[in-house]
Amino acid sequence: MPKQLLPTLRERNRYIAFEVISDSDIGREDVVKAIWSSVLRFLGELNASRTSLWVMDWNDEKREGILKVNHKSVDEVKAALALVKEIDGKRVIFHILGISGTVRKTRERYLKAK
Repeated sequence: MPKQLLPTLRERNRYIAFEVISDSDIGREDVVKAIWSSVLRFLGELNASRTSLWVMDWNDEKREGILKVNHKSVDEVKAALALVKEIDGKRVIFHILGISGTVRKTRERYLKAK
């Protein structure tokens, strides 16, 4: 069994709650593709890999989701999200609802029923 890393050596993550504002329906795959293409264009392959970006959760009905990001890359990912203007020819706006250190707090604070 591999030995666990000490807390000081572990990668620290932040969780970004976001919503996609659009007139039309957008699926999870389209959102993931748009986020990754924007991050790759904005940061390049090397820096995009350093962000440890992962789409953790996506709700099709509310068009809300959670991104997992390295704590040092939060601002870069927020900037890359702001650059997304359309997905599959449909105009969209990415709105950041909030950032937290745990998934549970992110869901409680930002993705509650509105």
